[in-house]
Amino acid sequence: MATTSGQRKGERKGEVTRRLILERAAPVFNKRGYAGTSMSEIVEATGLEKGGIYNHFGSKDELALESFSYSINLMTEAFVTAQEGKVGLDRLVGTIDAFGTWADDPLIAGGCPIMNTAIESDDTHPALAARARDAMDSWHRLIGSIVKEAKAHDEIDPDVDPYELATLVTSTLEGSLMLSKLFHDPTHERRAVASLTTHVESLRRKPRQRRGRTNR
Repeated sequence: MATTSGQRKGERKGEVTRRLILERAAPVFNKRGYAGTSMSEIVEATGLEKGGIYNHFGSKDELALESFSYSINLMTEAFVTAQEGKVGLDRLVGTIDAFGTWADDPLIAGGCPIMNTAIESDDTHPALAARARDAMDSWHRLIGSIVKEAKAHDEIDPDVDPYELATLVTSTLEGSLMLSKLFHDPTHERRAVASLTTHVESLRRKPRQRRGRTNR
């Protein structure tokens, strides 16, 4: 998905440059990883001199961390858009559908930044690993809030475990995206989306099963 680097209303020149650096550095880090990315590659991607980059980011570490946060913000915005006008389980189906489009049209080149960063940084870069955990925790909390809302609307059985559902959804989507990238075939992601959607719909209570909503 293309990003734009034009000046936004209210942005100062320095803020525009900082955003441009993140827009162009984030895909490099996401594709090559922290260790595999050199500052010369960042210079080439941004079109700026190394000194110009360091005017905005004090180190490669800081740039990598902020690039990851930039990528996660893109995911968050996409999930928010996917949930607009929806309530309860429809919000969850919307987020699953949104993720399912990223095999064909990735938000950021290289795949899911959470999975990529988690795999690379687990034993090598504690700060990046912590950011990846926080991002996944946020995704799990989102699913948990959707489950709570669905229970409040009597859409699903109160015994449905939000933590189990969150693990199922995130691990299935991330795993299928990995397969799609490995085999250069988005079919794996599409199958996972279809299977998860069927599962989520199976949790939806029929009107006659809902408490206190039968005709008297």
